[in-house]
Formats: sequence, structure tokens, C-alpha cells
Amino acid sequence: MNVSRIALAGGVAASTVLILAGTASAHVSVQPQGEAAKGGYATVNFKVPNERDNASTTKVEVNFPTDHPLASVMPQAVPGWDIEVTKSKLAKPLEMHGQKINEAVSKVTWTATGDKDERGIRPGDFQQFPLSIGQLPEDADQLVFKAIQTYDNKEVVRWIEEQKKGAEEPESPAPVLALTAPAAGEHGAAADAKGTGSGAQADKRTTAASDASDSDTTARVLGIVGIVIGIAGVAFGVLAGRRRTA
Repeated sequence: MNVSRIALAGGVAASTVLILAGTASAHVSVQPQGEAAKGGYATVNFKVPNERDNASTTKVEVNFPTDHPLASVMPQAVPGWDIEVTKSKLAKPLEMHGQKINEAVSKVTWTATGDKDERGIRPGDFQQFPLSIGQLPEDADQLVFKAIQTYDNKEVVRWIEEQKKGAEEPESPAPVLALTAPAAGEHGAAADAKGTGSGAQADKRTTAASDASDSDTTARVLGIVGIVIGIAGVAFGVLAGRRRTA
């Protein structure tokens, strides 16, 4: 096989990999800005690509998990889109900041506005939809959101299939948010978003005590060093006097 054939085969292989990678990633997904720690709050982006060549995406619905309801969901404004937050009553109330929550967000819907030919996510484009969510569950490793994407030609794509362990990725996978371990010292106090809870105050007291202890230790060390230097000076003076006398 000559060099040109090798180059041709490599080019075909590379193109195939790129095509497959593009196909696998062209679905609605969710990613956090930074980390989504258990028991805390996070800002996440739902990324919605347009998979059609002759239609624009004009509506996106994201359904929230019912097994781990989220009481706090705040959308960020997206130019060219109306946002509707739907809440539903909970069968079992949640407790947050010492208060009982009887309802939680069940769905967020984005609907494109503006001129028909210019609105929505056009072919070849994608759009991100940011949300601030919390309090994230402490007893789960991930949250599964089911999304519905609607095109201006009335086509509806349902991204609702959950990934099964050991199986290949489904054709229309649901967006999955992976949760990370809570940061040190934040377990049980992560719900205090402003850091004014008892956990935060205890941390401040501990820090103050530590600083005071460090200052006291420094003062003692400096005092001992001063004493040593003084003794050394006196000894040097005595020895000098003896030498002059001799």
C-alpha cells in the first residue's frame, strides 16, 4: 500500500469518527456551570441543538424528576424566548430552610417569539437555556430530565429514554445531570445559600479561634527569640570585658 492510499484510508476513518461523534452528541443535554454538588444549588444549561435542515425549533419543554422534586428553580432570561414555569403539588412536602414546601417545579417551557422566519433555533444552530436549581438531593447520584423539542413544521421529538446500565445509548436519550459529592463541611448546611446558617456561623467561630491561637503562638515565639537574643548580648558583653581586662 503506497502513501496516497494510506492517507486516503486515514481521511475516511477520521471523517467517519467525526460523523459518528456528531450524531451521538446531537441531542438535548444538560451540564452544570462548575459542579452540581449533592445537597447544594447549581446553575445548569440545557443545550438544545437543531437536528433538521428545513425546520426551526420553536418550543422546548423540560420536565423535572418527581422522585427528587426541586423546590427552587429560577430561569435566566433568554432573548427571543418566553419562559413559563409550571409547579405541581407534592404528595409528600419538602422541608427547606426550616419551612415546609408543598409544591415544586414540574416543568419549564421555552417558546420562541418574534418573526416567523427569524425565531427559534434555526438549522445548524443550537441554544442554551440556563436555570438555577436546588436544593439538590443528597441521596442520588444523578437527576434525569425528560425534554420535548418542537419544530415549526409541527414535528415533535421526545428526549425521554433513560439510559440502562450496560446497554447502548438509546436513540432519544433523556438529559442526565450528574451529581458530585458535597464539598467538605457543607453536608447538611448546603441549603443555606447565603452562608448565614448555623454551619456557616460555626465555621466563622472556628476560623476566629484558629486565628487567635495562631496570633498567641506567634507572640510567644517572638518573646522567646527576644529573650535568647538578650542573653546572647549579655554574654558577649561579659566576654568582651574579660578580654579587655586581660
